[in-house]
Parts: sequence; structure tokens; C-alpha cells
Amino acid sequence: MVNTASGTAGTAGLDVLRERLPKAEVVECAGEELEAELAAAAARAEVLGVCGGDGTVNAAATAALRAGVPLALFPGGTLNHFALDLGLGGAEDTCRAIAEGQAVRVSVGRITPTDGSGDGATRYFLNNFSIGAYPELLRHRLRWAPRIGGGPAAVLAAWRVLRAERPVRLTLAGRPRSVWLLFAGNGTYHGTGPTPRRRDGVGEGLLDLRLVHGGGRPGPRLLAAAFTGPLSRSPFHVATRRHGLRVEDVPPGTPLAYDGEYAKAPGSLVLAALPDALAVYRPR
Repeated sequence: MVNTASGTAGTAGLDVLRERLPKAEVVECAGEELEAELAAAAARAEVLGVCGGDGTVNAAATAALRAGVPLALFPGGTLNHFALDLGLGGAEDTCRAIAEGQAVRVSVGRITPTDGSGDGATRYFLNNFSIGAYPELLRHRLRWAPRIGGGPAAVLAAWRVLRAERPVRLTLAGRPRSVWLLFAGNGTYHGTGPTPRRRDGVGEGLLDLRLVHGGGRPGPRLLAAAFTGPLSRSPFHVATRRHGLRVEDVPPGTPLAYDGEYAKAPGSLVLAALPDALAVYRPR
């Protein structure tokens, strides 16, 4: 499956796939057709291959999980976070792994609504989940980064969002909290800030949880610093690792983000790490 709307998925990439994998069925589709096409492909495939960015890969991983088939990932987006953490630099790496029969089992994060609100859909994440100010901050940063660069865009986005946003009041693991940000990574990320960058592996089976407490004036300082460099320590920032977390009493209309995709958060949900949930091709 090739998402023709992704950042770098073009004619050259398709030519490589057809040359290296002559027996593969290559299907091109646009963004709005993607989920249905992926589900149909996964139902008939021995291996589900996908060329696209992180959002496309998330949709493909969801289809592969539900169908119980392995995933072959060909980086074709702008950032390709999951592919980089797997050690996949491009289509040639994936083709070599397929030829050699080399694959690993990776963990997957799961988002399960528990109150029937929203669309009620169970979602999965390969990279990370967040709730609070971060989804809006990410949207602004991605829009401005091509024009002014990643660092300045991060600071500008933090300033813009935190002028308008307020901490979210919710319940975490049975305790009422006021938070600027709740971040859950699929596996342990580098760095001590609330939104760290890279992982050494994706088979750990734990959620890397980062929490930025609300209240007072720490929010603007903390998030601006977090997006220009890692934080060594802060009384407003908590980091821990857990197999799961229950989130309740989420205000209606609160946004959430997962692997660069956006949705309205349900009123309550459970985050869980699913160890060894998905087989993915990767060179030795």
C-alpha cells in the first residue's frame, strides 16, 4: 500500500519497490481511501507492506494487528520516526530484511475508551500519545517549521498555545490532577524533558510517561524549554514507566494526539503497552 499523499512517496519510490519486489502487489491510494484499502489488503496479504509517513504507518499497523499479519515498512513520509527507531534508513533496508527473512516483534501502545463517549474507537500508537496543550502545540510547530526552522517554530508554538490554553483537569490512576501535558511513549525515549525525541528500541513493553503539572506560571517556561532542549530536572515535570494508565474525567472537547494524528479524547480511557504485539521486518 502506497499513500500517494505522503511527503516523499513518489514515482521514484514506486520504481524501487517494483524492481526489488517484483512479486508484490502494489496498490496506490489517496488519504481518505487509506483505512478501507489497508483493511482489505491486510485481509488477503501474507505480509502487509506500507509506504508513507508516521500517520500512514499507524493506520497500516492497526490493520496488520487486526489481521494478524507482519508489517513491512518503507519510509515515505516527512519525519519517519518509527522507521528511524527501527533502524530503517530507506526502502533498500526493508527489501534486504524481506529477502533475508529478518523481522522483530515490537510493542504497540493501545488507547481504549471506557465510557462510550467520542467515536468509541480503540486506537493504537507506535510512537507516542499525548493529551493537553501538546496536540495544539504540535499542530502549530509543524505548520511553521518549514518556514522558520524547527527550534524557532517550537518556541513560537509554545508561546502561541500557552497564551490561550489552560491546564486540563482530569483524573490519573484515581488521583485528580491539573496538567499542561500528559505524554506516553511506546518504549523509553532519550532525554529528561516532557517530550523526548528518540528510542533505542521498540520492544520494551512499557509506556514512558511524562507529566507536566498545571497551575501557577511554570507552563510557558517548561514547555518552551522542552522544545529547545532537554530538561535536566523540574519540580513541575514527572517521568515514570508503567505497563498502563487509567485516565478519567477528561473534559469534553479535549484534543488528543497519537503518532501525529488528532482526535477528540473520550471522557475516560485506558492506555496500555502491548508487548511483542506486531512483527515488523528489519535488517539484522
